[in-house]
Amino acid sequence: MAKRIRLGILTPSSNTSLEPLTQAIISQLPNVTVHFSRFTVLKISLEKDALLQFQTDKIVEAATLLADANVDMIGWSGTSSGWLGFQADEALCVAITAATGIPATTSVLALNRAVKALGIKELGLVTPYQDDVQRAIIQTYATINVDCSKEKHLGLVTNASFSEVTCAVLDEMVASVATRDVKAISTFCTNLYAAQRIAHWEDKHNIIVLDTVVTVIWDMLCGCGVDSSGVKGWGRLLAEGPRLCETSIGN
Repeated sequence: MAKRIRLGILTPSSNTSLEPLTQAIISQLPNVTVHFSRFTVLKISLEKDALLQFQTDKIVEAATLLADANVDMIGWSGTSSGWLGFQADEALCVAITAATGIPATTSVLALNRAVKALGIKELGLVTPYQDDVQRAIIQTYATINVDCSKEKHLGLVTNASFSEVTCAVLDEMVASVATRDVKAISTFCTNLYAAQRIAHWEDKHNIIVLDTVVTVIWDMLCGCGVDSSGVKGWGRLLAEGPRLCETSIGN
């Protein structure tokens, strides 16, 4: 019998999308289970109180609870380093491993590995965020020479409201960016109920969709040596998992 793999996911407290989506994806892998720990996140903005929600110590405290479950890897299913800077997630992963002895990754670091493995230099961006947050994400990606200037965003602040964005709205946003001659788009927010539409968008627009709920799962499965190619209906990143894992090693 194959060893059971336990994945630990760190979740914003007000997020109601990533858990059901993650469970649905992992349900196709019979020897993998997923477990969650929350910390307080109520809004997304560049205001001081919103930025303080992502203090490393708070997130590490939630990670130590996952360590009690003997998880094989810990993933932060969130996009905060998009506006805080990638170094925030890099430092967080170091801190989590130091506190728990368990390897860690994040949605954004995983997205960056996938972008590099796929040779993407221009990444369409679809988010629910405000103007200034969107600008900050675009500027952050410019630091790794990835152009995210072809984008759509909704101007929302309250994290709980992101999950209420309808499929029709997301379809329109993705279509709008796809028509601007991009080969890849990221739905960049783990409280968008978007991942279930990936295969549809990829087929309709002939693009790759890198959803941030999916990127962290892909990277954790890579790290745990799990072949994700058997996961059907959730897009090319998981379907091409083994090849892309090999390409992304060391990125």
